[in-house]
Amino acid sequence: MKILICGVGGRMGREVALLALDGFRGAEAVAGFDVIPVDTREFPSYTDWNAVRETPDCIVDFSNHAGTAALLDFAEARRIPVVIATTGHTGDELARIARAAERIPVFHSANMSVGIALLAELAQQAVRAFPDADVEIVEVHHNRKLDAPSGTALMLADAIRKIRTKARLVLGRSGQGKRSPEDIGIHAVRVGNIVGNHEIIIGTDTQTITLRHEAHSRTLFAEGALCAAEYLIRQPAGLYRMQDMLKKA
Repeated sequence: MKILICGVGGRMGREVALLALDGFRGAEAVAGFDVIPVDTREFPSYTDWNAVRETPDCIVDFSNHAGTAALLDFAEARRIPVVIATTGHTGDELARIARAAERIPVFHSANMSVGIALLAELAQQAVRAFPDADVEIVEVHHNRKLDAPSGTALMLADAIRKIRTKARLVLGRSGQGKRSPEDIGIHAVRVGNIVGNHEIIIGTDTQTITLRHEAHSRTLFAEGALCAAEYLIRQPAGLYRMQDMLKKA
């Protein structure tokens, strides 16, 4: 499986490159892309999509959401599946992803962890069992993370809102006023070098359930992205999520 790594100069891009160089899931890095020159040595890296000569089996994107349109223009022109692991997309960028999925296979997830996908399923079971419980999400990341709340926290909230269809998101809390039963609070903490912790607190007047996932290494996200690429290259055009891959496992 030949892959092109978009955002190859970033932390996650380098993690994917290391795994691919080790042949994880049969992956082979044949090219990289970044907005600034990157000396990858083992394979060519580009700063201009028009200059890319290789035709990979799949593109793995861990770059910045601002480059989504240009990435998808390239992928659509060459009919290359894309795994989008970047977060922070605007409404217009999400619409662009949806349009691309009409022509090519696109795997889009705010978190490439299988454990997070399981956390979302457990949260849905819990809020279904406790329909009147308060729900709060706390996410903690390193101090260099650009988006807040995290894409993963929003993904978890969206999973819960499939059960609680009237729920509304409250980002942080300040000022006065009683908490609404329909609130799903999301609280973002940025400190040190924490890879990523996500906690869902589900509480009633008599009991509290806490669901927590802690990422020990960024390698787990790179592993998930390459597993997604392996899955995606066998799929027809469409928009795929982590849950789709898990159902095929």
